[in-house]
Amino acid sequence: MQPKTRERLANFRRANRKLPRRRMDIPMDKLNFKHPEILSKFTTETGKILPRRVTGVSAFIHRTITREIKRARSLNLLP
Repeated sequence: MQPKTRERLANFRRANRKLPRRRMDIPMDKLNFKHPEILSKFTTETGKILPRRVTGVSAFIHRTITREIKRARSLNLLP
């Protein structure tokens, strides 16, 4: 059964697209607040933290990244 309109079909395809490959190239020992150049890869220009579905990291690594970004912000190492 197909969606009724083209807009619904586009939304259906967008919702069911493949997720990006999981990233495994991140060194865990470099994921701390002392390395803001690595943490800035996971934020936008305005300073928002990118979601997991965009960065392609696991949930455990994403929680670590989030915690370290917040620590770096509190020390004014990140905007």
